[in-house]
Amino acid sequence: MNQAETPAIRIAGMTVRYGRRVAVDAASLEVPRGSVYALLGRNGAGKSSLVRCALGQQRASSGNAQILGEDSWKHRTHLMERVGVVAEEADAPPEMRVEQLAAFCARLYSRWDQKAFDTRASRFGISTRARFGELSKGQKKQVSLALALAAAPDLIVLDDPTLGLDVVARKSLFEEVIAELADRGTTIFLTTHDLAGVESIADRVAIMDGGRIALDEELEALKARFRRIRFSAQPLALEAASFRTTLVKRWGTGTEAVVSNYDDLAFERLRSSATIQSADVSAMTLEEIFIAVAGEGAHS
Repeated sequence: MNQAETPAIRIAGMTVRYGRRVAVDAASLEVPRGSVYALLGRNGAGKSSLVRCALGQQRASSGNAQILGEDSWKHRTHLMERVGVVAEEADAPPEMRVEQLAAFCARLYSRWDQKAFDTRASRFGISTRARFGELSKGQKKQVSLALALAAAPDLIVLDDPTLGLDVVARKSLFEEVIAELADRGTTIFLTTHDLAGVESIADRVAIMDGGRIALDEELEALKARFRRIRFSAQPLALEAASFRTTLVKRWGTGTEAVVSNYDDLAFERLRSSATIQSADVSAMTLEEIFIAVAGEGAHS
């Protein structure tokens, strides 16, 4: 496998335990180079533990992780020069000025681009003379992103980057990610709860549920196979049509079912059956699919 074909991140059989609690359970995934890969999951699903192990910040109980073809635990020191990280909680000494943070990072990264950092800080409306502790939560995230991108990394890891940000700050952050992709083709790996925002930029998504990878596929393929079907009465023919129901709800005398293997022809046969005269189908957003897979009452 040549370098272009080597995944930006490869996780194989990763398990992370904290005492008797299993946070990550035999998880495996691959992040293609040049892609935007979103890892989704409810709080406590194991996302942060997986990310820390992927970055070599923590050693997995079993399994392994590679970044850009190298073991991230064994080679984490030199790999970090090629990886930009925006943590869930932006953190830096509160008394340091933004320009001092940039000067510190410039000494760590051989590909540091000061002009790119200054341009982004200006676009965000952040004075480089400001002290980090004086910035709002959104501004701290923006500074973290500007620092990460100025290092010209091959891979950007964003751990819930929009958490706690208002709608304007979230839009600004995602626009910077999109711009970076257009300029450099940088690989983006992110965890997020902002499903509406990530839906517009992600190429591939994985959903973690109870420490396991419940699904992992290209976003468009995922959206193509999930549909919501509403029946005016109890649907007796779902199983006969070979549909896999992920979530079923009752409403009045009718029923709503989410199917994860939707097919137009199978649905038309179902709708034209003598027992089901009224059935409507609708596409689903990524957020709706996530709720069906990992929400309360979901089942496979």
